[in-house]
Amino acid sequence: MSRIVLVHGIGQEQESADALESRWIPALAGGLRSAGHPGLADRLWRDHRPGDEDCRMVFYGDLFLAGGRMGEGQTVEDLLPEQCELATELAMEWLHRAEERAADEVDRDEAYRRLGALDPDAPGRQGVRAAGRPVLNGLARLRWFAPAGMAFAQTFVNRALAQVTRYLTEEAVREEVQRRIAEQVGPETVAIVGHSLGSVAAFQAAHRVRDALPLLMTLGSPLGLRTLVYDRLPEAKTIPPRVGRWANFADRDDLVAAVPDLRTLFADPYGVLESDWTVDNGAEPHRAESYLGKKQTGASLGTVLV
Repeated sequence: MSRIVLVHGIGQEQESADALESRWIPALAGGLRSAGHPGLADRLWRDHRPGDEDCRMVFYGDLFLAGGRMGEGQTVEDLLPEQCELATELAMEWLHRAEERAADEVDRDEAYRRLGALDPDAPGRQGVRAAGRPVLNGLARLRWFAPAGMAFAQTFVNRALAQVTRYLTEEAVREEVQRRIAEQVGPETVAIVGHSLGSVAAFQAAHRVRDALPLLMTLGSPLGLRTLVYDRLPEAKTIPPRVGRWANFADRDDLVAAVPDLRTLFADPYGVLESDWTVDNGAEPHRAESYLGKKQTGASLGTVLV
């Protein structure tokens, strides 16, 4: 059981809980310090080592490693036809968001060109092997996805789409992630913090908690993708009933956070959900540590740690 439970996002299959904690916890401490909570920051991280505050990463990246218990089918091409359709739709959504919102004008122009080159009348059920491949190639050419070069971008886009698709469509994968979160959540837990795909898992876990959960924090969340993510959630489209406060943070240039303001999507009669354009993560808008280190993030966490 942990006081603060962290849930990572896509593309972490080569990492470990310890490695991610060594980056996330100092960043979170930095956010607390920026928000005027130096004592709380020291409880999380001090002198290059974890402090007294119990903060644990829920790691599930191994589920997507080829050869693992659930690891078969790690690229979009290996998915089932109906999964390929979902992956293609998600890739198209990211291209549209890049055309509308990418901070980089080159990326906006590239997304516009790529979308214009696609046949608008092509049947959606052709899957990734037909209509989908140009979409994936288009995403991989965006500098948003390719800070380390094209080869990395092609691998990242392919695996990221496969992981999101498998989590949304395979109950066994979802339930294993939820089991791992549940192992860390107990009466003493004051916050669940989820980034990217981990924010979807965190939201679902918050619906399952039995004890009061003071804070649910979602960072760079794709929960607002209507037909692709939102409509597929088996949970009620409401604030999780045991959550005292839900803080959702998004960078305007974060293409994964397709709908940054979630307040119109989740029934919230008591004003629990706080969601708006709130942070600027610079050149890496989806980076978890950039979200965690912000003053706004630290201010939200500080309210439940004091």
